[in-house]
Amino acid sequence: MEALSRASGLPGRPGQDAVAAKGWLAAHKWLLLRRVSQLGILGLFLIGPWFGIWIIKGNLSSSLTLEVLPLTDPFVLLQMLAAGFAPAATALLGALIVAAFYLLVGGRVFCSWVCPVNMITDAAAWARRRCGIKSGHAPDVRTRYWLLLGVFIAAAVTGAQAWEWINPVSLAHRGLLFGMGAGLWALLALFLFDFLVASRGWCGHLCPMGAFYRLLGQTALLRVAAPARAACDDCMDCFAVCPEPQVIRPALKKAGQESPIIYSADCTTCGRCVDVCGKQVFRLTHRFDQRSSS
Repeated sequence: MEALSRASGLPGRPGQDAVAAKGWLAAHKWLLLRRVSQLGILGLFLIGPWFGIWIIKGNLSSSLTLEVLPLTDPFVLLQMLAAGFAPAATALLGALIVAAFYLLVGGRVFCSWVCPVNMITDAAAWARRRCGIKSGHAPDVRTRYWLLLGVFIAAAVTGAQAWEWINPVSLAHRGLLFGMGAGLWALLALFLFDFLVASRGWCGHLCPMGAFYRLLGQTALLRVAAPARAACDDCMDCFAVCPEPQVIRPALKKAGQESPIIYSADCTTCGRCVDVCGKQVFRLTHRFDQRSSS
């Protein structure tokens, strides 16, 4: 059916072979776990102000869990430093804890497992596939690093965390607490940009938070690998669903490397390539796992 869909020019539905081979649940396992993670984290922040159950106080920028564990976004902390503020000791400790976590598991795990905006950009990518939209022009991938630099310059010039005024993550959180207002239009604009203009344009090419966490995850232990790449039948489903498809080729096709590990820090470790592969080519593992059947 998938082959017929491609041949007839109809919008493809990546993962149909995987559903037939291993069942719907197994073909969506990592996607479902990510949604549970994203919604669960968001829910923990919201049940305090909504229902008075204060497990976590604060937001994704800075929080206190069970009145004991401080967590601070290191990206926000660096903005504070650039703006000329001296952070409290608890903020420094929280930033060190978060930075250590993402250094270990991979910086862009934040993008796929924590960031609520990812659900919006994923929805836009799904809509593009269903509508068969292949046109569009994505900004140069280096743009996000210029924007990252701009965030710190803006903080230094304004003496404030200027990015947080327009940060889609912060807008989404504030909107859920106080009413969406302008935040709704900002999130809708992101959806339309990814849907109509550039596939994965925001997360993959513009978001300065994604750029920061990419830099943080250069040497992470958690990785996706393609140990069964010899079984690949070139269906391209993994490329269709991957938010950073350029990371797949070196490991899958031995393009410049023999290792089956996806080493690129652009990889968000979302697990969708594992989900949609009916040949079970991929798996989540660690960077030292060099086992390969090819």
